[in-house]
Amino acid sequence: MTIHNMSLKEKYFNLIKNGSKTIELRLFDDKRQKIQIGDKIKFTNNDESFEVNVVGLVRAQTFEDLFQIIPVQRCGFNSSIEALDIMEQFYTKQMQNKQGVVGIVVKL
Repeated sequence: MTIHNMSLKEKYFNLIKNGSKTIELRLFDDKRQKIQIGDKIKFTNNDESFEVNVVGLVRAQTFEDLFQIIPVQRCGFNSSIEALDIMEQFYTKQMQNKQGVVGIVVKL
């Protein structure tokens, strides 16, 4: 079991902390490829942190593809349009197509 460190913006940090966001979205880069079911993630925002258990991993080529598989509400969004708009601010379509994306299913 490995503990992975990830920082989150305050809104998403609080949504995971209160249990309403159960899937964290990331580019499937070298760092995320090391995450396995059973690992823990330590989420940090400023000087506050907490740990969650990784209970699932959902892979896709792009976030658009991923949102066909998982409900965006579990990712902290109201609609797939909102979700895509926000995720593409972090990760361009080119980055997504090159590395793929992952939905990390977490449990407090």
